[in-house]
Amino acid sequence: MKVLVTGTTQGIGKAIAEHFLAQGHEVFGIDRQEQSISHANYVHYTCDVRDHGHLPDIGGVEILVNNAGTQNEADIDINLKALIHITEKYGVQKNIKSILNIGSASAHTGAEFPEYCASKGGVLAYTKNVAMRVAKWGATCNSLDPGGVLTPLNACVMEDPVLWAQIMEETPLRRWATPEEMAEWTYFLTVTNKFCTGQSILVDGGEAINYNFVWKD
Repeated sequence: MKVLVTGTTQGIGKAIAEHFLAQGHEVFGIDRQEQSISHANYVHYTCDVRDHGHLPDIGGVEILVNNAGTQNEADIDINLKALIHITEKYGVQKNIKSILNIGSASAHTGAEFPEYCASKGGVLAYTKNVAMRVAKWGATCNSLDPGGVLTPLNACVMEDPVLWAQIMEETPLRRWATPEEMAEWTYFLTVTNKFCTGQSILVDGGEAINYNFVWKD
């Protein structure tokens, strides 16, 4: 299938793109950083998702994964407003089979930075709105809401032994997810799944049970 993933140069987005490629799909990536994936079935567009006037023309998208996001850098504009624009441009159309928005456990608990939580909370509500509109084509729309994931963006706490110990105390499974695990969840929700829609799937190792946010000053 024809898959569009935003934010594909590192972390969760890169793992998602590589997982779809490994399964034989055609993948298009949008990221403001230069291409980091080399594969015959991968096409990369270097573009800021906020730059609506310069988004590439990609027709016939069957699976859309809204992964591009930020933390403490125009959270509302990138995590929510750009996600909405990307979805309306590429996802809400008759070819679509599935849309997945990468949210956050913080949308459920509020245990993070204020605008970040607000942006991800908006993703939850928008996911339900889109699910109702694409259902007429038999398509699904859900959000995947991770807790801690082992990505470069989280290095500042992963590399701090004191903070890391505190975070593990707040995480019942005593570990964070890998990007590859998030990619597997993404594939399940967009390809395997045909009936679950309008839902926010919390995958956080039990973090939401405690919901005390630990971060570096």
